[in-house]
Amino acid sequence: MDIHVIIEQMETGDQDAALSALQRFNREMSQCFMFNREEDQDRKHLGELVIGLLARELQPSCLLACLETIRILSRDKYCLDPFISCSAMSILSRYAGIATTCPSLLPQSAWVEGQVEDEEGAEKEPCSALENSDQEVIVEALKSICNILLHNETAQVRAAELQLIKGVAERLKQCYDPTWGYEVHFFDLRLTFLLTALRLDVRAQLAQELHGIRLLGNQLDATLGLCWPETLETARAGFEGTPPEELPPLSREQTELAVEILKILFNITFNTNKCKVGEEEAEEFRHLGAILRHCLLSHSDGEERTEELHSHTVNLLGNLPLPCLDVLLMPRVQQGSTEYMGVNMDAVNMLLEFMETRLDRRHRLKETLLPSLNLLTESARIHRETRKFLRSKVLPPLRDVKNRPEVGNTLRNKIVRLMTHIDTDVKNCAAELLFVLCKESVPRFIKYTGYGNAAGLLAARGLLTGGRDSGIYSEDEESETEEYKEAKAHINPITGVVQDEQPDPMEGMTEEQKEHEAMKLINMFDKLSRTNVIQPMHFCTDGKMREMSKNNPDTSSHNSLFQSEEPADPDSEEET
Repeated sequence: MDIHVIIEQMETGDQDAALSALQRFNREMSQCFMFNREEDQDRKHLGELVIGLLARELQPSCLLACLETIRILSRDKYCLDPFISCSAMSILSRYAGIATTCPSLLPQSAWVEGQVEDEEGAEKEPCSALENSDQEVIVEALKSICNILLHNETAQVRAAELQLIKGVAERLKQCYDPTWGYEVHFFDLRLTFLLTALRLDVRAQLAQELHGIRLLGNQLDATLGLCWPETLETARAGFEGTPPEELPPLSREQTELAVEILKILFNITFNTNKCKVGEEEAEEFRHLGAILRHCLLSHSDGEERTEELHSHTVNLLGNLPLPCLDVLLMPRVQQGSTEYMGVNMDAVNMLLEFMETRLDRRHRLKETLLPSLNLLTESARIHRETRKFLRSKVLPPLRDVKNRPEVGNTLRNKIVRLMTHIDTDVKNCAAELLFVLCKESVPRFIKYTGYGNAAGLLAARGLLTGGRDSGIYSEDEESETEEYKEAKAHINPITGVVQDEQPDPMEGMTEEQKEHEAMKLINMFDKLSRTNVIQPMHFCTDGKMREMSKNNPDTSSHNSLFQSEEPADPDSEEET
């Protein structure tokens, strides 16, 4: 296709000639995503001509053709200059129906509503976003704006200056209005996601000034078709009382809209999980949490879409303030529910299954596993029932004392294996979950993982000499399995398993020979130390290891980790 011919027809100024040329261009370039760099200037010139044409009064077919051309041209990040000016962005936002400013850049025919006359006949500028009745035009304009924002920082600044987020928010408020089709909803949400992902100021504006959590919570509610039988308890409208596993799957459109909403909510709630929130904010977060619980227990019309929905739901749950996670446990226990201590554990059990699925794949663990691992850890730390349920699944009473903690296919074995993972974040998060499930008791932690696996976390917390971290947990009573009691005295605390008796290497040696071997070992250590291959360390009073020097040779700190006697109350199996 010769782009020069297209440009020549556009330069005639004739609308019919322009329509014919643009339709041909759109038809031939519809699937083009890689562009010839030698034609960069020609494509920029074509873009300028199209933007100029959009400022005129156009017939609907020509208007749509112009927007389609801009959508195609905006795929090329090197040729966006014609579209990133304030006037060009204003024109596109008008046709997208999200303009909140009223420059005289758009012809009167492009307004369906919004421009009115006062009593003296003077025109008043519209004070709300354009209500364009042609949804195909709206969608093409939205697609173009999304492409431009994705590729160009100047356009992102313009979008923030033009307050496009306000225009989009106004239409998002109409989430229960059936007027707007799926594509308008989807690209409204896609644009909102891009704005909140690329601009911190827009993210804050949506969250605070525009009450984004409530706005998008309502959008998610409408998308899923929810009703509220009880406070903070959701159901699918028309399926009240139906167990989650028996609900019909969400459609592709519902799932895609829900995923976009979840992504936006993740952006505007980032770093709020450890913040203190007021009563009104907590109510909003709990309301959102109830909807997220429904997302977690829902499934889509395909395994991949279901996993994507659950993945974004877990990511967002991790952003909620920790006290608000109690909403996951609030629904009543029903027939078929996973019940523990009289509490509905459906959501927690789903989180555990989701985490194990990601764990079994062993692919990109940092990105795929950590959100669910962290969420389970923090939920267990703050909610006693969650911790006890998770411990019953992950760390049941210890019976296998012949295999190392990292060997096997139980969930405990899989998580313990992560404690020596090459990625520091992965191994720290895995260790943290097990430590919390052990109520941050060092002897119990070592019992389930072995000292070798536990050493990293204990060293970081200054607990290598034993003790207990500062977490507040209930007291309990001793309840060990018979298998563990019988083998306890023979368990190697380093490996965490019963080790076969080994022959004494010094058997048959005289005292002089033993002393000679000991001196050889000392000399070897001394050589390694002097050549800086190893560094002698000792425990300080804070439980952490420090370099041992001649000026501070004290190594008398007593390590109580491996004492066979443990206090009955703090480190036992039974919990209350």
